Parts: sequence; C-alpha cells; structure tokens
Amino acid sequence: MRKPKALRPDPHDVEHAIAIGDVVELGGAGVEILAIDEGVAATASCAAQVGVWRNGPLPAVPPDHFDCLLCAEPRPPAPWVGVESADLDGLVAKLAKSAEANPVAASVLAQVLRMSPALDFQGALVAESLAYSMLLRASEFQRWRASAPPKPARSEAAERVGLIVEGNRLTITLRRPARRNAFDAAMRDALADALQIALDMGPDMEVLLTGEGPSFSAGGDLGEFGSAKDPALAHAIRVLRSPAGLVHRLGHRLTAEVHGACIGAGIEVPAAARRVVARRDAYFRLPEVGMGLIPGAGGTASIPRRIGRQRTFFMALSGLDIDASTALAWGLVDEVV
Repeated sequence: MRKPKALRPDPHDVEHAIAIGDVVELGGAGVEILAIDEGVAATASCAAQVGVWRNGPLPAVPPDHFDCLLCAEPRPPAPWVGVESADLDGLVAKLAKSAEANPVAASVLAQVLRMSPALDFQGALVAESLAYSMLLRASEFQRWRASAPPKPARSEAAERVGLIVEGNRLTITLRRPARRNAFDAAMRDALADALQIALDMGPDMEVLLTGEGPSFSAGGDLGEFGSAKDPALAHAIRVLRSPAGLVHRLGHRLTAEVHGACIGAGIEVPAAARRVVARRDAYFRLPEVGMGLIPGAGGTASIPRRIGRQRTFFMALSGLDIDASTALAWGLVDEVV
C-alpha cells in the first residue's frame, strides 16, 4: 500500500471536516486507512483510523492510537484482526466501502468506542444512547429507513419472555421464535422486568438467560427502528430500562447461553454477562453501521470489555459474521459446547 497522502479539505465544509488528516484513497470520509510504518502511529482524529500491517513481525505501535488494526496473519494477538495475506486487500476495501456509505456513523462509532473504556458501565451506556439517539435523526439513517420502510406490525398475544424457577435457578427465556426473538419495545420491557425480578430474588439465586427457537436473537425489530416520536424521551427509556445494564448488575450470578443468530442486541445484551456459553452453531454480527447507526442495545459498553474496542470497531464497521471459534479465541464468549 502506498504511503498516505495528505488531504486538506476546507475546514468550513462540514461534510468533509471529519476527514481531516492523512487519508489513503481507499478511505471514505469517515475512516482513514493508514499503512503503518514501524515506529509511526496515527494521531487522534475525528475520523476513524484503521492501521494496516502487511509483512513481517507485528510492529510495536501503540494500539490506542488506532480504532482498528488489520494484519496479514490469520490468528494474531489482541487487538489485531488478521486474515490470510491474499484476503487483506479485500477486507480493507470492505471497511472503506462501509465507511464511505455511512461516514458519520463510522466516525461516531469510533468516538464512542474511544470514550467507553474510561467510563463505568452505566456511563458507557449513557454515552452510547446519546449518540444513537442523535443518529436516528441523521440523514444516513433516514436514507436507510426510506429504502426499507417498516411493514405493519402484526398483533402477537404470546408473552415475549418466560420465567421458570427450579430450586435456586431462575431461567429467563426469550420467547418470540417466529421472529427469531427480535427485540421490539415489548421484548425489551419484558426482559428488563424479568432481570429486575432476578436482582430482587437475592444473591443466592442463579440466573440463566436463553432463547427459544433456532436463534438466540436476530437483534432489533427493524420495523420499530426510528419510530420514537421524541428522541430525548427514547434516550431516557433506553438507559433506564437497559437489559444490558441489568445483566451487568447481576454479575457472576447470570450465565447467558446463546445459539444460532446472535445479531445486534442478540450479542450486545449477553456480552454484558459475566459468563457466555455458545453453541457451535452460534454466529455474531453487529449490522448497525450499515443502517447509519451504531450499536444501541449496550454493545459499545459490553463488547469492548470482552474483546477490546479495536475488534469491536471491526465487527461493527465490517458487519461480518464472527463464528463461534473466533468468538471464543477473542473472548467474546467463554465456552463453546
């Protein structure tokens, strides 16, 4: 890769201001893809910064100077993401294309993930929700919403969440299998109520979180995305009734067992658990940047605390599936059965 060439956009041009810095031609307005020279690290920027290393032993660059680090090594140590050498150009191009399609979401994702490690879990949830609420009113999400208008909601009489107590174990089960346990407002509220019950049952009650049907959860119900009339009120509700926040508060008492599709909220929430057990058929994906958003169910708080912010950024910007073996190697799950 050629060394980056400097771009000097008009500082008064808001659409290009986030791209100020050294940019490779593959980079979109929301990401800088930098060829790493040994001993040279990126500098802080509003745009996301992706470092690429192609040959030889990995350089000793300060990882916190980058939002993502890619290399031509299949199983590199954290925080690097590695692929076979022949696949590296394709991966770089995919990240650049994703950032070019939604540069504001890519940039906001990087900024939120940079803040998250310095905040406590609740503070990280608040920062995520504020950014998410802003992006719901931004042009990138509005463009996606116009291209995928919501379908009329069908009435569902069944309860979204089941509770079973057996001895000193409370099992909480997502029960919307016909929709692959997609999170709508009713599911979120029912799960929050169930997790609060678990908290109130005292420290001796073990808690198991599972999902019914072929998938643990396919993520947020797309029909409800952007439907809130008041984004400030939606932010308050999102923070006060956060299943990820309640899972985190349960600490060592809660184990999440996941399988099949674990998309968006389907990994953001269980990642907040002290222990996550995955079936071999489980796969994990963060698709929100492709919609002009960032993870909004607690993922920028929960997932970086497991795999680091650089790999979290990679998952969210690429939108690629992460299989169970990779999730185990990275620490996204604790056991594969």
